[in-house]
Amino acid sequence: MVKAMSDCPLLLIVDDDPILRRVLAKAMQRRGYEVLTAENVEQAITLANQHTPEYAVIDLKMQGASGLALVQYLHQLDNQTRTVVLTGYASIATAVEAIKLGATHYLAKPANADEIVAAFGRTQGATDLAVNEQPLSVDRLEWEHIQRILQQHDGNISATARALNMHRRTLQRKLAKYPVKI
Repeated sequence: MVKAMSDCPLLLIVDDDPILRRVLAKAMQRRGYEVLTAENVEQAITLANQHTPEYAVIDLKMQGASGLALVQYLHQLDNQTRTVVLTGYASIATAVEAIKLGATHYLAKPANADEIVAAFGRTQGATDLAVNEQPLSVDRLEWEHIQRILQQHDGNISATARALNMHRRTLQRKLAKYPVKI
């Protein structure tokens, strides 16, 4: 495991969207980070083995393995790595799982570079967080339940559809939609 050559902290950005990767890399370089990027978990593992990152921003849903697998790998590689999971498919189930696997924080897209840097600095929860007085909608509860069952079946759509007693295509249509607003 080799550390970066510069005095800047090393940040690994892993996202399958090339535009987001490039824009976020430039923004983080302006904030004093040395940046490595990867488009999937396999590339990220190769980079992490060559240069142990101090920080990581990981997309949850990519081609191939889930970002959760990378969160776990980086935590095992160096439990001091500060990891933020960034996703457009935010759910309570995946947020909890990411934290259990070693993520420092979990942010829903879109999140800007300043929010990511602030998330790296968080070392404990916020007791002053406002509690929503309105319960979740039925659609949001369904989304959360599907995400939890999908997680239990390691992302396997067919097994999840069977567990939910739902046709696989119906489940795929529900998963293709953006998460229902809270």
